[in-house]
Amino acid sequence: MDWIYVIVGLVILLLAGDSLVKGAVNMSLRLGVPALIVSLTIVAFGTSAPELLISIQAILDGVPGIALGNVVGSNTANILLVLGIPALLATMHTSECDTRKSYLQMIAATALFIALAFTGVFTWWSGLILLAALAAMLGHAMLEVKRHRRASADDEEEIEGADPSLSWAKIAMFLVLGMIGLPLGANLLVEGSTNIARAYGITETVIGLTLVAIGTSLPELATTVMAALRRQADVALGNVIGSNMFNLLGIIGVASLVGPIPVDPQFLSFDLWVMLGASLLLIPFVFMRQDITRVWGVMLSVAYVTYLFVVLV
Repeated sequence: MDWIYVIVGLVILLLAGDSLVKGAVNMSLRLGVPALIVSLTIVAFGTSAPELLISIQAILDGVPGIALGNVVGSNTANILLVLGIPALLATMHTSECDTRKSYLQMIAATALFIALAFTGVFTWWSGLILLAALAAMLGHAMLEVKRHRRASADDEEEIEGADPSLSWAKIAMFLVLGMIGLPLGANLLVEGSTNIARAYGITETVIGLTLVAIGTSLPELATTVMAALRRQADVALGNVIGSNMFNLLGIIGVASLVGPIPVDPQFLSFDLWVMLGASLLLIPFVFMRQDITRVWGVMLSVAYVTYLFVVLV
């Protein structure tokens, strides 16, 4: 039965990821908003739903360490795994995307998160600071939308894979199906994988650091794979950057309002710096306008496997 959960979860994730990308790019066309902005907000928040649900549940269950490990592990997986695997399937033409501003915001969010982590515990006031930073990021996104609309008032943007005749009802249906299907598929896959791991005698700690983090990153992976295959590099890269910002600012921000989140010394000495290092690996794609080719896909994937090996050993 657990293997059935894993297979069904994977199928749902792929279908939901395709649905969310389709809805997002068509919404961007109808609203006159760049697909990158939509991916930084709607797509990113939708694919981060599993992390939010699991982190809140972890606080309520009295295991706050899972909430922090889930976010830190997911952010590392989002860059190394979520960008690495799709690049193995198809080159992502990130050289065509201008993500410099959003990337710098992600780095700033990462620095703020690490600084608060060194206080030893995320409390309600830490949560308010993180949520204020998230509100500022969303405010900046809205300003970008208005600026884009004024600049393109006489120049209608063509978005590959978008259907100008698609009704608002169908766009909403694609978005809703994607946002519902992604956490559902992730939950099935995590539950099945966790049960299989327990059957083989793997400890709860290792399960949390690996399966939970990877499982909750699968919505981002499914969305990014479909975006790469549809040649929507802006959606793929924007999804990862937006998800990482929402994980750090939104999920821990909300979770720390539910209850305090102590920071294990291991995070301060290793995992947080791995997360920051992975974030800095995006510099060639953001500032040097390089495409994420299959070679890069291999390098990112190998880096993630190496990280898992270190954690497991």
